[in-house]
Amino acid sequence: MSVMEEIQSRRLPAPRALLELIKPITWFPPMWAYLCGVVSSGANPLESWGLVLLGVILAGPVVCGMSQAANDWCDRHVDAINEPGRPIPSGRVPGRWGLYVALFMSGVALLIGWQLGPWGFGATVVGVLAAWAYSAEPVRLKRSGWWGPGVVGLSYETLPWFTGAAVLSTGAPAFPVVAVAVLHGIGAHGIMTLNDFKALEGDRATGVRSLPVVVGPDVAARIACVVMALPQAIVISLLLVWGQPWHALAITAVLLAQIAAMRVLMRDPKARAPWYNATGVSLYVSGMMIAAFALRGGAGMP
Repeated sequence: MSVMEEIQSRRLPAPRALLELIKPITWFPPMWAYLCGVVSSGANPLESWGLVLLGVILAGPVVCGMSQAANDWCDRHVDAINEPGRPIPSGRVPGRWGLYVALFMSGVALLIGWQLGPWGFGATVVGVLAAWAYSAEPVRLKRSGWWGPGVVGLSYETLPWFTGAAVLSTGAPAFPVVAVAVLHGIGAHGIMTLNDFKALEGDRATGVRSLPVVVGPDVAARIACVVMALPQAIVISLLLVWGQPWHALAITAVLLAQIAAMRVLMRDPKARAPWYNATGVSLYVSGMMIAAFALRGGAGMP
């Protein structure tokens, strides 16, 4: 029996294939954003370490992992063109197992979210619905180069940040926390746009109107850079207004480093997008945590 015949005859997916399906490498952004929310709340995380740990697990392995499984199931035809080696199109996750995993993890997410109180549960419901709305028909927001990256950015950055702050504050976060979380979620739209570069050919073939498909890689990269930089500039301005000049200066330095990386990106956007997603995004999330500490230090800000 050949390797392909062995894969096709397998009824149960291998654990390694299931782990690949939920993509651990994608868990970091929402986990980090949740921790930013915890820091910005001003609460002592050691006093509620159980809620911190539960929220990190919920944001990363569970909700983000579920969204990856749902996206791979709904994108199995696109992935057959772009990345035929992925678990579902390759047959390593056979039959409807991708769908079953996504549905099961959706239920687990809601159960865990219930343990985080009304705000945590509400945010979990929004996150689960957003994941399915992004990938599944008939909504399938990922068909749009504006709505798709937008809902992912808000779900990966704003929602877990809000959740971490709300759970530790045991109530609605203060306006500065919400404003900074929303701004970083908007900026993440640019990160998601650059991430779409890797699926350019498959998106064209299947009618997904990502920005790289609609306006071309060069223009899409310029839009992504502006969308990433502008919200951070607004955060810097807000921190100055709120009396946090040193944190504003630190984020300015981080933003300038990103702009330098953007100049490198623009030399060949399609080829350098993966490099920027490793380099520039690391700087972006560093600025998020700096902003979180600024909010913590200025807990009495208007």
